[in-house]
Amino acid sequence: MADTRPKAPVDQAGEAQELRRTEHGAQVHEVAVGPEREFTVAARSQRQMVLRRFLAHRLAVGSLVVFLIVVILSLIGGRFWRYGYADVVESTAELSSPPSLKHPMGTDGIGHDTLAQVLRGAQKSVQVALMVAFLSTTTGAIIGALAGYYRGWIDSALMRFTDLVLTIPLIAILAVLAANVAEKAGNWFFIGLVLSFVLWTSIARVVRGTFLSLREKEFVEAARALGASDARIMFRHLLPNATGSIIVNATITVAVAILLETALSFLGLGIRPPDTSLGLLVSAGQQAATTRPWLFYFPGLVIIVIALTVNFIGDGLRDAFDPTQTRVRA
Repeated sequence: MADTRPKAPVDQAGEAQELRRTEHGAQVHEVAVGPEREFTVAARSQRQMVLRRFLAHRLAVGSLVVFLIVVILSLIGGRFWRYGYADVVESTAELSSPPSLKHPMGTDGIGHDTLAQVLRGAQKSVQVALMVAFLSTTTGAIIGALAGYYRGWIDSALMRFTDLVLTIPLIAILAVLAANVAEKAGNWFFIGLVLSFVLWTSIARVVRGTFLSLREKEFVEAARALGASDARIMFRHLLPNATGSIIVNATITVAVAILLETALSFLGLGIRPPDTSLGLLVSAGQQAATTRPWLFYFPGLVIIVIALTVNFIGDGLRDAFDPTQTRVRA
């Protein structure tokens, strides 16, 4: 006797599909049910989410590109330019000449090519800023981590030392050093060390506050229960949670260091001739701002570009590391 029961239909792959019974009034139907589809969402790591949010901040991305161009030009651009920062033009007709194809930023009264001097000045300013950012960030992160994790007398001693450093005026320090260490006072490395000594305090306070809020969390208690050392808890579990704040403050420190180095060179307490910096160029060109404006405005424009781009980069990093940030900014 032939089997009159409905057979399961076969899909394109040749596999039988499951039959599901449905009732419509007095009739009973069997409907083929295909294989269930699984919808999966690829998990993103914290690094991928931060990068995605930063790339969505178009102003920060554009500022990063401009800042990298300025840094690359300042570090290696002088090697490919036809004039050195200390070279003097041979023709007297080129003294104090305005911008031209031969001298895109003109020349000064002695015959130095302004573009070559701006590249050299930007190189020294960027070197000082990056050195200050690295040293002050490292020092501030370590002091803030120790103060926030151990609390008690260690916290009190480190924070009182931080308050003491905050009360010391930077100009007074540079003035004393310039008078007593004259052979080193105009060196960019020495200036970077001095600026690093006074610019780590804000980062230390930020890291301390982060550690105070995180040290009582459950994951820290679990790490202690598993026998993790204090150093491992601080640098393996707590410090990564403060990375966002540290990076944002480091970018701000770059801008502050450039402006401070510019101000010190403008006052004669920073980098000195025969070397040069952006602040020194602005200081030298201020008296000629009305008659030879290119000597004043081109170095000043580079300072403004560096400071603005670094601040915009810090703004983008702050939004990228903020987990509550959902609005995409232009």
